[in-house]
Amino acid sequence: MARPALVETEELVAAKILARKQAMAARKVAKADAGPDAGQKLADHFQTLISPPAGTIISGFLSIGSEVDVAPTLSAMAGRGCQICLPCVIAPRTPLVFRLWKQGDALIEESFGTRAPAATATEVQPDILIVPLLSFDRAGYRLGYGGGFYDRTLEMLRKTKPVLAVGVAYSGQQVDAVLRGPYDQPLDWILMESGGFQPDREGAV
Repeated sequence: MARPALVETEELVAAKILARKQAMAARKVAKADAGPDAGQKLADHFQTLISPPAGTIISGFLSIGSEVDVAPTLSAMAGRGCQICLPCVIAPRTPLVFRLWKQGDALIEESFGTRAPAATATEVQPDILIVPLLSFDRAGYRLGYGGGFYDRTLEMLRKTKPVLAVGVAYSGQQVDAVLRGPYDQPLDWILMESGGFQPDREGAV
């Protein structure tokens, strides 16, 4: 059954818009503080803490703007024999689809400034999703860009198979509590240049 069209109050929507502006500015500062090796440090933590076996299908993304660089992570996982896929936006307010990708494959420009494999690439369902974010909290909730793509996707995938959602960020992106609505999906891991943790959601509402 499709989710209702109205899922958040006007007050929450407005508060999230303001929070996104603040988080975007904070992420730029966090990137500078983390230094140029943040992406490689993230990859090292992914290999140690997540350590997926060969054959695991991992969804990544091609970082834009001040997002933490996940290219070293994707390269390292491909070297372990994992299959790498990238998310593709099909339409607003719909789950993402995922297409296999390897370094050197052709990419198409999407409307959100992202790049994705062409429609001819093989579609797969990931076992692990590497998820971008603007801010996060210790309970494992993230503030995203507002399209709801990852929330819808995780909601759908979690009904069909076990998946691991790994949020990636700079340590400076952590906040006390992320504003969240009824359909916001929690993450299973948060990885940063400084390390990582599995969220403790006991008592979270």
